[in-house]
Amino acid sequence: MSATATAAATAAPPTTAPVRAGRARGAGLGLLAWLAGIVFFLPIAWMALTSFHSEADAATNPPSFAASLTLDGYREFFGTGGGASPWPALVNSAVASIASTLFVLVLALPAAYALSIRPVKKWTDVLFFFLSTKMLPVVAGLLPIYLFAKNTGMLDNIWLLVILYTSMNLPIAVWMMQSFLAEVPVAIIEAAQIDGARLPTILTRVVAPIALPGIAATSLICFIFSWNELLFARVLTGVVAETAPVFLTGFITSQGLFLAKVCAASLVISLPVLAAGFAAQDKLVQGLSLGAVK
Repeated sequence: MSATATAAATAAPPTTAPVRAGRARGAGLGLLAWLAGIVFFLPIAWMALTSFHSEADAATNPPSFAASLTLDGYREFFGTGGGASPWPALVNSAVASIASTLFVLVLALPAAYALSIRPVKKWTDVLFFFLSTKMLPVVAGLLPIYLFAKNTGMLDNIWLLVILYTSMNLPIAVWMMQSFLAEVPVAIIEAAQIDGARLPTILTRVVAPIALPGIAATSLICFIFSWNELLFARVLTGVVAETAPVFLTGFITSQGLFLAKVCAASLVISLPVLAAGFAAQDKLVQGLSLGAVK
């Protein structure tokens, strides 16, 4: 074998360097993603650790990570020490969030269908109008809504919050679902119409299964917005319709120590949102990426 042939046989393939560079780039991006995840997780981990400390240990500066652990904060939250029970507030938040999310889906799906699959004239202007309703500061509409609730006898009524949360989340839901439904093939809908399917059947049996990731993402976002809403719930409710965020603010006082108790309450109140996000994470990612991630 000649020297030229031997050198060619022992030479590295020309594609080795780009492959190694691609692997190094992927490893770097993976490490960066892990670092970003740790940075976002640290406040939650700190809150969880603080919730298991006594009030004296939680108030130290800097915090003592080696302090003894206790469940006193959770006992105070659940009212075992003689305080108020959080269960009515948690139930009210669940009712307001779930009911408003269902109403939003029922109203947003036909609206998004009309703006995407069967678009009306100047549908972009319609979408901008929906989005422009979110530009008004919430506090600007607080007084008129309070006066309306007072004159109609709906103060401290959970169904008033359901109506408000539905109206607040509906523009965002229509905007999101319009982009999701725009990806539905029109040929499938036309085939269903040829078979004699009417609009309700098309929406529930044809469009909804195809757009399920987008519907799941929209539902989760509306649920989170409703669960975390505080301003309207604080002003318009009292004892009967008190929600979990309002109940949480009751632990903050001008005197005494309350950090461990607030951390315990915050962790418990955050669990439904975390559980819903974990359960629907695949649909959420697929929906928010407009189906690009399979």
